[in-house]
Amino acid sequence: MELLTGFGLATAAGLNAYIPLLALGLLSRFTDLVSLPHGWAWLENGWVMAIVAILLVVEVVADKVPALDSVNDVIQTFVRPTAGGIVFGSGTAAQTSAVTDPGAFAQSGQWIPIAVGVVTALVVSLTKSTVRPAANVATAGVAAPVLSTIEDVASVGLVFAAILLPVLVLVGVILLGWAVFRILRRRRRKAAAG
Repeated sequence: MELLTGFGLATAAGLNAYIPLLALGLLSRFTDLVSLPHGWAWLENGWVMAIVAILLVVEVVADKVPALDSVNDVIQTFVRPTAGGIVFGSGTAAQTSAVTDPGAFAQSGQWIPIAVGVVTALVVSLTKSTVRPAANVATAGVAAPVLSTIEDVASVGLVFAAILLPVLVLVGVILLGWAVFRILRRRRRKAAAG
């Protein structure tokens, strides 16, 4: 279960780096849904959460503006994998409602969950960075706020699925993969026809 929790959190970070970071901090500090271990307790620090919240607002606004969203994606290509590593590592080491004994996976090698999270978030982020410009060109920028909102909602959904019912992460990731496949296939068809 801790693997699915970490995978869901890292996938969410690939869509929006700050949503899972802020969610873990808030849930750990104000609820019993997440209990972060000592090494990750800095995520629930008030200053850290305030900075992450400000960065989240900037990300949400920048991601809704055509052309600026592509610049934001380039910048976030470095931030999202870092966040993915952090949330995968902390998520697999945390005690959540679904993971009551965070053990073997997180303890086997401290760097392994972080590396898996970095790669997961990077793949999602690069896929997003590939799809977004094509959608902006095809729709004259109209798709930017719509896609961004869908990505933000998916990120929030993945965070809560990862924490409350990690098995749903598989469903979410499959749906995201299917949507990306359909968009890329449609793009290839239009390129071949045009």
